[in-house]
Formats: sequence, structure tokens, C-alpha cells
Amino acid sequence: MKFFQPQEIIVERGSETSSIYRNLRNALPHIPFRSVDSFSNENGTADFSAIAFGAAKKRLFLTRHKGEFLKKCPGSDGQVCCNYFVINFASNCPMDCSYCYLQEYLADNPELKVFSNVDDLLTEVDELLSKHRRFFFRIGTGEITDSLALDPYIGFAREVVPFFAEQPNVLLELKTKSDCVEGLLPVDPKDRVVVSWSMNPQRVIDQDEHGTASLSERLLAARRCQSAGYRLGFHFDPIVEYPNWQNDYEDMLDQTFSSVDWRRIAWLSLGVLRDTPSLKRIIRDRFPRTQLLTAEQVLCPDGKLRYFQPLRVDIYRKMLRWIRRAAPTVKVYLCMESKEVWEQVFGFAPSCEKELGDQMAPSR
Repeated sequence: MKFFQPQEIIVERGSETSSIYRNLRNALPHIPFRSVDSFSNENGTADFSAIAFGAAKKRLFLTRHKGEFLKKCPGSDGQVCCNYFVINFASNCPMDCSYCYLQEYLADNPELKVFSNVDDLLTEVDELLSKHRRFFFRIGTGEITDSLALDPYIGFAREVVPFFAEQPNVLLELKTKSDCVEGLLPVDPKDRVVVSWSMNPQRVIDQDEHGTASLSERLLAARRCQSAGYRLGFHFDPIVEYPNWQNDYEDMLDQTFSSVDWRRIAWLSLGVLRDTPSLKRIIRDRFPRTQLLTAEQVLCPDGKLRYFQPLRVDIYRKMLRWIRRAAPTVKVYLCMESKEVWEQVFGFAPSCEKELGDQMAPSR
């Protein structure tokens, strides 16, 4: 995988004393750094058109996060959620997947930002975990950025993994499409950190997951993390329907389970391609050659476009059958799907998000 490098790093005053700043300075001595009094003054006249979204990622902003780091995963209205919490240590992603919802979600604020006040983040998490010792938390970091794509420069994993490794009532998930795992390997996760990969066949990676690691690079990185003591996760999402998709996805699953020990996989998730009418327009503008939008979709009650339900159920059933052939008892869940689809695929649906969250928690 070719590492992303920013053309410039802009540092908001107050972030120069942080460990993230020092890590950036050490890792990127050849990149120009510029200090500003206020980040808001820097982006006041920016062009936030869809075409400018990719260009906005060429600069990296280091700033302090002003609000709360920790929040519930927003999920999707009317769909089964998994009681997941997220911490956002950065905003936007150096990769450029054609289907990425950040193109719409961050359309008015597309700069690539990293938050320097990691100590405040860990203090906030520590207060929550201490207050609810009887509750088991699943916390992820890959909602509005890739968890590891910037790690060779910012060293975020080295900052947070030792903290989470000592907590008895949490699993931290680091979700990525990269192979940037060097910072994880020397740190003992003590069974409290899951490193997860978003997965697709190489055909989809080549056509629509720009700037990401190849399938073989992701699997090699997963194997290295597993050897270092980490649990693994795999998110087969978005699953894309196209002619002969079955052959490509079945082969991808075979490669996955021949590369790692499935008994050390914490969970797998399945989700089909979904977008919104406005995101669909952005994708057409930015990626006119993509084949993603050729399949027919229907607008669902949560405002998202998905394949018709019978096709989704067929896709999930096939994926589940191929998974169970290699990993008969691994935990599998659907992302942003209705109870009706759950029942057709699994024969049951979680009664509430807590029930699904409890199912994903490790045996203690």
C-alpha cells in the first residue's frame, strides 16, 4: 500500500505540545508545517463542492477537539443496531472510496483533521468505564476516518492501545482498509483490542476503493496482528452486486479463512451497498466510471437506497453459508438492516440493541 502524505500540515495554536504533534514532526520532517491561531479562520473561504472534496484531503490539520469524543453509533432509523459506541480522533479519511458516505456527511467540512488532545479522549472514556463497571462496551474509532491509515505518522494506536488493554469492561475496535499495523505489533492488547478490516474482492478494491491496501495486503496485516495477540474482525460491507459477484465473494471468503485462525475472530458483519439520493449524485460527479450504480435500488424508510429486499436476503444467505462452511460458530451480524431481513436470514432478530451488543461481547 502506498502511504498517503499530506502536502502541508497546519497546526492550530495549542496543539504544539501534544504527542501527536511530536509524532508528526518525527515522521514527516520534509513536509512543511504552518501554525495558525484558529482553524476556523483557515477554512472560511474554502470551496466545498463535491469535486473539491478530494482536494481538501491534501492538507492535514492538527487541532484540539472542542466537544465530547464519545457518542453512540448513530445507526439508521428503523434498523437493528448493535449498541456500539464511537470515538472520533480524526475527521475525514486519506483514502477515497467511491461509495464513501463521508462525501455527503462532511461535504461542508471536508478537511482532513486530527485531534491532538488524546489525553482528554482517554479521560472521557475512563470516566464512562468507571461509572458503568457492570456494563460491557464495544467502542470503535472508524466512523468518520480510517482507524490506522494515518497511524505511521500520528502514532494514535501507540497512545490508546495500552490504556484499553488494562480495562476489564471494554473492547476497542480499530477499523481499517490499510495495512498500517506496525505501531500495533509491539503492544500487548491483552485481549481487549480488535483490529478489523473492511473487506471486498480485489475487483471492487481496484475499481472503487482508491488509495487502500489490496486484499492480499489486508490479509497479511490481519495475520500479523493475530500473531501479535490481537483479535480480528472483518466487515464485508458494502457487498456489491454485479455479474458473477458470487464467485468473487466466495473466493474472497476462502482467502480470508485460509489466512487467519477463525477462532480468534471477534465478529464478522455483513452489509449491502447503500447510499442516499444526494450521495448518489456526488458519486456520479466524482467517479463517472464507477459501476456501483448500475444495479437497481429502492428507497427504504430510513432514507437510504438499497437493493430490493429479496436480493439482499439472497446475498446475505449465500455469504452466511460460505462463512459457516469455514467458521461454524463465528459471530455474524447484519449492519443497518431491518428485523424482517434478520429473521429471513438468521431465523431470528435481536429484540433490542442491547441484546445484539451482549451477543457481540466476549465470554468473560
